[in-house]
Amino acid sequence: MAHVISDECIVCGTCLPECPVEAISEGEEKYMIDADLCTDCGACAEVCPVDAIAPEE
Repeated sequence: MAHVISDECIVCGTCLPECPVEAISEGEEKYMIDADLCTDCGACAEVCPVDAIAPEE
C-alpha cells in the first residue's frame, strides 16, 4: 500500500529528498507519489509540515 498526498499539500518540497526510492515528483498543483514505486516507509509523512501525506486507504 502506498502513501498519498492530499490537496492540503503546500508544495514546499520538504518530502522530496526524504523518499529513498524517488517516488515523489512535483505535479501541477501538488506533489505526487508514484504508487508503483512507493515502499510505504512513511519517511515523507514524518517531515510534512501540514500533514498532507498519509497511507492510502
